[in-house]
Amino acid sequence: MGAADQRRFDALRAAHFPPERNHLAAHVTLFHQLPPSCLDELARLLRRIAADTPPPAAMLREVYLLGRGVAFRIDSPDLLAIRERIADHFWGMLTAQDRGTPRLHITVQNKATTAAARALLAALAADFRPRSLTIAGLAAYHYRGGPWESAFALSFRGARR
Repeated sequence: MGAADQRRFDALRAAHFPPERNHLAAHVTLFHQLPPSCLDELARLLRRIAADTPPPAAMLREVYLLGRGVAFRIDSPDLLAIRERIADHFWGMLTAQDRGTPRLHITVQNKATTAAARALLAALAADFRPRSLTIAGLAAYHYRGGPWESAFALSFRGARR
């Protein structure tokens, strides 16, 4: 995300995510699991994509309940097109979960009580208005059994058309 959006959603996660589970900054997940053996190939592909692709247009559409958490729904055909480009490249290596089209979102609360999630949803929805969301780049992380470790991050540099 862009810096201002990143600060806002990181603050929401810090305030509402269980601290013992909040091991990662706010983010939009495109894939849940790619094999570690393809990291170099992924880095090469994402470098090409970042170099020739402008930041994708994206909109925050709504705040919604995840059951025991709250997230912001994102509408971004441009980001889904980028994801499809990556999925096509790694198709044979994708898990069943990653073969489907994701529902783009930013989770700000998870593993809370149902009552806490409903209360946060009501509070956030009270003044929510759909707005643009800055998508600044792509990143990959290693899952380390709780903590996450950054593998790399790349900014979109393509010219707007």
